[in-house]
This record gives sequence, C-alpha cells and structure tokens, in this order.
Amino acid sequence: MHFEELAKNLELEENEFLELIGLFVKTAYSDLNKLQSAIEDGDTEKAARVAHSIKGTSANLGLMGIFELAKEIEMSVQENDLYGATGAAKRIEEQLDGIAKALVKK
Repeated sequence: MHFEELAKNLELEENEFLELIGLFVKTAYSDLNKLQSAIEDGDTEKAARVAHSIKGTSANLGLMGIFELAKEIEMSVQENDLYGATGAAKRIEEQLDGIAKALVKK
C-alpha cells in the first residue's frame, strides 16, 4: 500500500493520513458487521445505506478498490442480489485486512 502517495494526493502529511486510514479501517470493519447483519435480515435499505457510507469514505481517502466494491454492493442490494453483495463485502474485508497489515508495518 502506497500510503505516502495517497497522503500526497490528499495534501496531507503521511502521519495524518495514517491516522485517518486507521480510523477508517476500524469503522469499516464495524460497518461490514452491520452490512452482513442487514443482508442476513434481508434489509436491503440498511445494507444500501451502510454500503453508501463505506463508498463515500473510501472515495474520500482514495481507496478506489474499496469504493468500487461498495458501489457494487449498493447496486446488488438495489437489485435484491444479496449473494452478490455478500461476495463484494468479503472482498472489502480482504482489502481491509491488507491495509491493516500494512499499517502495522508502518
């Protein structure tokens, strides 16, 4: 993960960006739990809201891979494709795991 480059794109110092990314990871894990619960309950409105939140925050931080997956979840739940949403959520979790590991190395 190129934290320095992402920070520069946002005109932030790397340590500031790392703090924001750390907060994002914690929040996104929590949001993924909410998303999974909403999917299990068949609550497509809640799932769409949570995905939208993840999408917005990831876009603001320049995490376009997560942004695209959250966008995919939004579209999937709008089409009542909860299986597709679950798969995309799993891929977001994998990306978050990668970011968390990279943060530990910093």
